[in-house]
Amino acid sequence: MVSTPHRRSPHHRGIKRTRKVKILATLGPASRDKETIAKLMKTGADAFRVNMSHGDHETHSETIANIRAVEKDLSRPVAILCDLQGPKLRVGEFKDGKVFVRHGAHFTLDSDPTPGDETRVCLPHPELFGLLEKGQRLLIDDGKLRFTVIKPEKDKILCTAEVGGEISNRKGVNIPDAIVPVPALTEKDRRDLAFAIKEGADWIGLSFVQRPEDVAEARRLMGGYGALMAKIEKPAAVQSLDEIIELSDGIMVARGDLGVELLPEEVPPIQKHIIEKTRAFGKPVVVATQMLESMITSPTPTRAEVSDVANAVYDGADAVMLSAETAAGQWPVEAVAIMDRIATQVECDKTYRERIHLAETPPDATTADALSASCATIADTLPIEGIIIFTGSGISARRVARERPSAPMLVLTPSMNTARRGALLWGAHTVLTKDIGSFEEMIAKGKRMALRHGFGAAGSRLITLAGVPFGVPGSTNLLHVVTLSGNELATPK
Repeated sequence: MVSTPHRRSPHHRGIKRTRKVKILATLGPASRDKETIAKLMKTGADAFRVNMSHGDHETHSETIANIRAVEKDLSRPVAILCDLQGPKLRVGEFKDGKVFVRHGAHFTLDSDPTPGDETRVCLPHPELFGLLEKGQRLLIDDGKLRFTVIKPEKDKILCTAEVGGEISNRKGVNIPDAIVPVPALTEKDRRDLAFAIKEGADWIGLSFVQRPEDVAEARRLMGGYGALMAKIEKPAAVQSLDEIIELSDGIMVARGDLGVELLPEEVPPIQKHIIEKTRAFGKPVVVATQMLESMITSPTPTRAEVSDVANAVYDGADAVMLSAETAAGQWPVEAVAIMDRIATQVECDKTYRERIHLAETPPDATTADALSASCATIADTLPIEGIIIFTGSGISARRVARERPSAPMLVLTPSMNTARRGALLWGAHTVLTKDIGSFEEMIAKGKRMALRHGFGAAGSRLITLAGVPFGVPGSTNLLHVVTLSGNELATPK
């Protein structure tokens, strides 16, 4: 069944997308003012990322306040993801700021804080000495320089430069062949996490996850507030993927560092594997990094970048992300506009429905999953304009989204936290509304909200999904098909 734009009601208000995949845009110097945020939302952004690696708390607080002001103006819940920096390993400094290491030359990383030269530099991470073994790889500056360990000692590591080049102060270090004994949360991350929770962030991005324990520690510090998105950017995380997904609320395929530590040709199949696994768990999955990289300086993307975005949409990702393109690029609004056009075009492709269902998501043996699967089946069988989901926690919406139904979802919730988090959920249009108390009220409110938000007109059929008794989390047990008369907004509320 081909996804087509749904009919617009004359009563429609706020922003409604016909696109099901979501767009997550990073804010920064080029885009964090209210005017640009409003343009980005109107153009297609559904959620915003605040990168804690750059800027200070005062700046981030102002950015978050601007997002919330625009959210109120445009009457559309928007998700804010605060992305923690994580434990980035770096070399020390050089006498002249930089050196050139020749191909095949020997180079030593040691614990001596003296400024380095073309033969050595300080590695200010004592936990790495004694960890590395002969033959293991050590990558510097996003893999631009590649070293192999020849002789590891307790206070220095002698390497040979397989790929040499220029290296300057404080460049990043990647160690792909070992689990590095550093916590996923540095002291800075802990401060940033406390700040993000205080500011009301909906999602926390956990960087450089290596093991399930990293996710558990972040969860403990969050104290039950917010949703946790684990970023998969280390080979070790791929090895423990099931456990990490289970402990997380969502997953990000962070292809930047993942592409440094793995061979480039290994990243695409791993990306597909992560998307498929996360979808099977019924949790949102975001594909990120370098999606429209050339648009940092160019008003148009390369054809390869367009294909990259399209492939993530065909794979059924919940969201695609823009990084520097919107944070610091010259064309932030245009980048969102092009991403919106690519995703919309893909979803109108007659093979799209078939492709996103290549990944199997068999329902669990629960009433909620059986009804969620039924929603998708009914939407494929009847001309359904929308699936109305009443939810407090958002669990019902996630289970329906997991099925990737052909009809869009109108998610009605009394919880603003649930409404905002749903902005990263595939196919979900979330609306904050008062709770319901009876079956009759549910049907009446569902019809009114459908008309008000552009989900059909007179004669349109809709599916309603809820749980009785109302207001009890995890009680989804009711599915009902209704037909709009078109005059529901004229009746008393």
